[in-house]
Formats: sequence, structure tokens, C-alpha cells
Amino acid sequence: MSDLRPLDRLRSIKVKLGLLVVASCAAAALATYYGLAVLGWWPRYTLPVAVLLALGVTQVLAHGMTSPLRELTAAARAMARGDHGRRVTATSRDEVGEAARAFNRMAEDLEQVDRSRRELVANVSHELRTPVAALSAVLENVVDGVTPADPATLRAALAQVERLGELVRELLDLSRVDAGQVPLQRQDVPLARLVEAAVAEARLADRDVTYDVRVEPPDATLRADPARLHQVVANLLDNASRHSPPQGVVTVCASVDDRGARLSVADEGPGIPPGERAHVFERFTRGGTSAPHDGGTGLGLAIARWAVDLHGGRIAVADTGPGTGGCRIDVDLPREPA
Repeated sequence: MSDLRPLDRLRSIKVKLGLLVVASCAAAALATYYGLAVLGWWPRYTLPVAVLLALGVTQVLAHGMTSPLRELTAAARAMARGDHGRRVTATSRDEVGEAARAFNRMAEDLEQVDRSRRELVANVSHELRTPVAALSAVLENVVDGVTPADPATLRAALAQVERLGELVRELLDLSRVDAGQVPLQRQDVPLARLVEAAVAEARLADRDVTYDVRVEPPDATLRADPARLHQVVANLLDNASRHSPPQGVVTVCASVDDRGARLSVADEGPGIPPGERAHVFERFTRGGTSAPHDGGTGLGLAIARWAVDLHGGRIAVADTGPGTGGCRIDVDLPREPA
């Protein structure tokens, strides 16, 4: 009886209730007629049989109508215990079926959120463990007298502290993203000055790369939030320089026309396979060609995409064509805010 749902095709719970009443009355009337006219039973025997038959028909039909509600109740209790994998059979077309389908969609969303939360905790723990372990090892060697507290050792410790600070800043940015608490402060931004400032900041990382900057026209301006736009360029430059070969060239191009602005950052590294390009802007994704301990947090491109989305723009990995090395990321921004 648990799978018997003869009224699932009907689209209204009111129609189902009406048919339930009609079927019960019809069963009682037929039982009464058959008992009195055909079998010749006394009314004291016919009436109980008619009532029992009507109750049986009601039980069969009502069981199929209420089974989604029982499943919803059981699934909701399981979800309250932390089990987000429960689903409800949603074969009915009426309001109860719509509620079951809505519950299943909600359960899928909650399961995805819970999975993302667990992955975030695991990834953050992994990202924190590496610099903390390295910093702890450096300090232990200094305390035990194994390594002198010379400038080289202190620079190594400082590098790990800076890495921790970078991760904390990026996590704070992501928390603001999730909370929706980052309004844009738009103003006219000179692209050449902004790109040069980001490149000067990237040179402080002291990586063995050269930066080639091209801005057309040289006095181009864009209506945008300078802090967020600087964040986009800085993260793209960090990503490009990190994946460039020694003595490689990172090319930064910026142009403005009537439709808007385009910022492109290209490197000469191994590139990103087409199958991974849609995922490089997700949190803690570094791409299959990244070195396992390259010092990156896997958050830079996710933050860049968030900042571009705030401006109503688009960011994507460009297709450089077959046989062409390197990776180029294009950012398209509207000239004026929507």
C-alpha cells in the first residue's frame, strides 16, 4: 500500500478530497444496495459492511495522498539531526507534490552548503598548517640554537607571517562577500596609474619575471571602485607571475572604448587546460598545472571574480589557440555603472 498513489495525476488537493468523498459514499451505497437487494441481508448486517468498505476505500486513497506528508516529516526530522541526504518521493502533481519538490530542492541546497562548509574548513586548515609549521620550525631552530637569528632566518620567518596575513585578509574579503557588506565607491580611475601601481606592488614579490605594460589610450579612465579594481589587477598579476617560468614575461594590457574597458593579464607559463578553465575562479582552486607548494592560497582568482561581478563585468580565461603556451585572463568591465 505504501507505493499505491492512484490520485497522483490530479493537480489539485481539493479535487482529490472531493473524489475521496465521492468514492467512499459510492462504496457505501453499493455495499448497502448489494447487501439488501441481492443478498437479502438484514440492515443490521448490511450497514456495518458498508461502513467498513467505505473506510477501506478511504484508507487506500488517503494513504497515497498523505504519504508525501509523512515522508516530509521524517525527512525534516532527519535534516534537523544533520542528515541532508534524505529526499521525498515527489510524484504527485498537486500542492503536496509541489511542497515535496520544493523540499528536495532545499535539501540539495543545504547539502551543497554543508559540503562547501566542510571543504572550506578543511582547506583553511590545510592552508594554515603549512605556514604555521614552517614558522614553528624556524623559531624552534632559533630557540634551540641550531640556526642563528640572522637576517636570512628572520626573512624566512617573516615570509611565513606575511603568507598567514595574506590568507587572513583574503578570508575576510570572502566573509564580506558572503555577507554582502562591500558597497562600491565608484570614481573616475586612470587605468595607467592603477596598472602601474599594481605592477610596482607585484615587483616587491621579487620573482624572476618581467612586466610589460600597455595601456591604450594612455589617459584612459574608467568609472569604478579603485580599491576593488586594484585588487583584481593585483591578484591577476600575482597569479601570472607565480606560474611564469624564470625570466618570463607577464603582459598587462588595458584598453577603453565606447563599450567599456578590457584588462588582460598574460603569462608564459604552462597554461590552463580547457577542462579546468571554468573552475579556476572557484575558492581554493589552483589548477592542475600549479605547483603543490607554490605559496598561493587558491583564493586570489575567486576574489577577483567577485570584484568583477560587483562592477557588472565578466572575467574569463581566454582561448589562446592550439599550440600557444601561456595563460591569458580577460576582464571586461562596463564603461559606466549599470
